[in-house]
Amino acid sequence: MSQYSQKRIEAKIEEAISTLIVKGEIKNSNVSTLCSVSRVSLSHDNAYATIYITSVLDDESLNKSVAGLQKATAFIQGRLGKFLGTRNTPKLTFRADNSYKDAQKVNNIIDSLKYYGD
Repeated sequence: MSQYSQKRIEAKIEEAISTLIVKGEIKNSNVSTLCSVSRVSLSHDNAYATIYITSVLDDESLNKSVAGLQKATAFIQGRLGKFLGTRNTPKLTFRADNSYKDAQKVNNIIDSLKYYGD
């Protein structure tokens, strides 16, 4: 499969799961609608997909949301299969993505430095 096709499928997976989260269609009280999909990593044979979830909330809420999404994997895969229209739907794994908060910390450090120039 070409890299272009794989990127297109990753984008469709990201769109579908983001829509499910934002619309509140996942009926798990732990899943916050303030979570979002930061990126999707699809295996070369399209059998497995790792979905990275980020949130503006604290780490505990993010971890609860990821656990709730992992419990709802069967429901999400079913909806994803209908959305993608492909023969096989990848097996989903959800992971917390803290890179947003790490980047914010680095930005705060950079902003706190004083500039000694002209």
